[in-house]
Amino acid sequence: MMINPAMPRSSLRPIFPKVQSKARMRLLCFPYAGGNHMIFRLWQNQLPDSVELCAIRLPGRGASVHEPHFTRMESLIPVVAETILPACDKPFAFFGHSMGAMVAFEMARHLRREKGLEPVQLFVSGRRAPHLPDTDQRTYELPDAKFIEELRRIKGTPDEVLSNPELMQMIIPTIRADFEVCHTYQWIPEKPLSCRIVAYGGLGDEEEDKKKIEAWREVTTGPFSVRMFPGDHFFIHTSEALLLRALAKDLYQIVSGLN
Repeated sequence: MMINPAMPRSSLRPIFPKVQSKARMRLLCFPYAGGNHMIFRLWQNQLPDSVELCAIRLPGRGASVHEPHFTRMESLIPVVAETILPACDKPFAFFGHSMGAMVAFEMARHLRREKGLEPVQLFVSGRRAPHLPDTDQRTYELPDAKFIEELRRIKGTPDEVLSNPELMQMIIPTIRADFEVCHTYQWIPEKPLSCRIVAYGGLGDEEEDKKKIEAWREVTTGPFSVRMFPGDHFFIHTSEALLLRALAKDLYQIVSGLN
């Protein structure tokens, strides 16, 4: 397992694309496997001014690209939790897509256990509920050529990147490590969360279908809803405008209900 518990906090600091000094709450966003905080760089423009977006830079990318990667969820969560804690000093919600949904969920449980904090809402996107078994092939173990074929199949990496051998050699370790985090995840039952969960899914996502998305209702005692969008697993990009419209509406309702 490639972990570095002493990883400098500065390399993992949360990124605020646009400071919203009068924001009443924050939305902390976690990227999918191989993704980085830049995925969310323009989202603030589509969200209410009362919400400040905070993009989370996970280990092994950006300024920390040359640092060791985390390959187990149980090692990743405590380190990232330490870096995001200062951003949880006002009401906060989590958004995560695919791997990011699992990180957001486990982060919510970790903060509840260790700090007595819980998000006011959890947005989980493009990922089956955590208690459902992962029957996917352990693709992180594939040789480079077949691993790249798999990345091409799931359409999460631009073709121009996949066709650049030097760039791929730089990012493959990060993507492999992230995939290993996902495939080795072990569900440990705990008391359900009490916050509202909104689960997003892609209508054309063959692996994370609506039934698997709907199963998130079992991990909270709070309100639950599902929204499905046109597109495959990466509807987060192809249906970004629709997703952000729905996200903004939900966030506005949350802020309106804050004391």
